[in-house]
Amino acid sequence: MELRNKRIIVTGSARGMGAAAVRAYVGAGANVIGMDLMDEAGAAIAVDANAKGPGTADYLHVDVSDKESVATAFAEAVKRLGGLDALAHPAAIQRSSSASDVSVEDWELMFAVNVRGTMLTNQAAHGYIKAAGGGAIINFGSISGLRPEPAAAAYSASKGAVHSWTRTAAGTWGADNIRVNAILPAIATPMLKEAAARATDEQKAAGYWLNVSTIAMGQEYGDPDRDLGPVMVFLASDASRFITGQLIPVDGGQTNVR
Repeated sequence: MELRNKRIIVTGSARGMGAAAVRAYVGAGANVIGMDLMDEAGAAIAVDANAKGPGTADYLHVDVSDKESVATAFAEAVKRLGGLDALAHPAAIQRSSSASDVSVEDWELMFAVNVRGTMLTNQAAHGYIKAAGGGAIINFGSISGLRPEPAAAAYSASKGAVHSWTRTAAGTWGADNIRVNAILPAIATPMLKEAAARATDEQKAAGYWLNVSTIAMGQEYGDPDRDLGPVMVFLASDASRFITGQLIPVDGGQTNVR
């Protein structure tokens, strides 16, 4: 579980699970570059984490769906860090949609950020981590990618694609000593609260029975720092050196992966 002097990029670092990953990594002694579109919030997370140490934190702007933006941001991050040992990639978006009427625009936006963003960031990280002798890539899937999601058709499809990509990348890059895994979280985040705020009463009731009631440990979503942070540290550390290609639920028993 030792991360002292590990060099890590975290996407989606301005809030939620990305912010928690930044705090966990810096707290474990790593040197971290957070990335996001929300520059003010992302910079504030880095300043706060950097002040607490013992590791260091910095921030860069990135649009994970844009190849040039990813290439530029990752090159600058690696320049500042002096190399790269791990990528944590929580950055994602969520929109409600039905299979019957999901729009082309919502479908393409979901896949641009959630799927293309995963591919682009993973590819950018691969070369740098390979040059460092190996390391870890941690993607973010979802229970939504494992089951029918009547209220989130495009999101579900995008997360299923992330699962498939993670397995394939792990199988491809294992020879480079790079392990690739995906977290499937049930964590209380701003994105979760925003989705709940957009939902109708009927959708909220259905969501409770589909999601909250299935969490075995207390029937509530987990805390980003307490429940997710330590898992992120483990998967970025050498303690997880023989784990790759896995979908790992951090969800209080909400689901299982076979």
